[in-house]
Amino acid sequence: MFDKICLILAIIGCLNWGLVGLFSFDLVAWIFGGTGALLSRIIYTVIALAGVWCISLLFRNEHAHHQVAE
Repeated sequence: MFDKICLILAIIGCLNWGLVGLFSFDLVAWIFGGTGALLSRIIYTVIALAGVWCISLLFRNEHAHHQVAE
């Protein structure tokens, strides 16, 4: 479940960066009061940590993961 939450947060971050790249529009900053606002910085940090966690998904042995789940 934690992996899925982190993946969703990473996808949200990717979509936000896509908006920045295509339209120069930062949705997180717009919603939470600018890039320097405390809440925006917290959101950016949580999304960044989720992205770092998702790196571990690349190196997991999927076969072993399914055996533990069963």
